Amino acid sequence: MALTFEVDPPVGPALRDGMLSLWADVSNAGGAVGFVPPVTPEAIRPALLKHLVAMTEGGTRLLVGRDEDGQVAATAFFTFNTHPLMSHWVWLYTVMVHPRHQGRGYGRDLMAAVEHTARTAEGFESVEAIRLTCRGGTGVDGFYAKSGYKEVGRVPDAIRVAPGDDRDDVIMLLPLT
Repeated sequence: MALTFEVDPPVGPALRDGMLSLWADVSNAGGAVGFVPPVTPEAIRPALLKHLVAMTEGGTRLLVGRDEDGQVAATAFFTFNTHPLMSHWVWLYTVMVHPRHQGRGYGRDLMAAVEHTARTAEGFESVEAIRLTCRGGTGVDGFYAKSGYKEVGRVPDAIRVAPGDDRDDVIMLLPLT
């Protein structure tokens, strides 16, 4: 079954808790989404709340993918630039697919839905590109490259996962024009 995607779904307790569980499960499976294992949903809650506050302020949009049971299985957050010289591109944050769904093509589906949203959703009319960063050494940059993103920069050793384990911060861009 394919995921069902929704842009800016109403955020209630079920969605919030589903995103917290997803984020913790992805992190604990080794996903590079801002935390290192072991991590609990409670430890992630402040980061999610920042995203949710930014949504209420209008600067961030949410794309959620749900599985056949209606459970949160994937997410991506778009953040608009407030700087007038950079308002033509958006940041993409917290791109996740639940580990139980990986290997089924759902990551490709999520990235296609991200691109479709940026090209067609209301409020994205002036968006000409999507920019994201990812942690080097995970192989995820290759995944994004297969989704059309180009590496446009790299900051060596910018991410400290643990003492003695520094990773590159890889900057990638998907032009939409």
